[in-house]
Amino acid sequence: MVQLTIRDVPEEVKDALATAASARSQSLQAYALGVLTREASFMNNAAVIVEIEGDVGHLVGDDAPSAAEVLAQERARRA
Repeated sequence: MVQLTIRDVPEEVKDALATAASARSQSLQAYALGVLTREASFMNNAAVIVEIEGDVGHLVGDDAPSAAEVLAQERARRA
């Protein structure tokens, strides 16, 4: 694990995060780690979509499902 320091956070941003953390009975650190983890997951999803579109985008017509639809179908199939 690494430590991450974020400088120059506006007071109102810190207060909003602290309020959200408190509402979930979490520390500010635990809540912020969750936010960063979710954001990283979203970035991974976006990368998968770009990869799918690059791999099959040139092989299908205009009526083909989008990469987001293919990803959603695959998630539903695995559930």
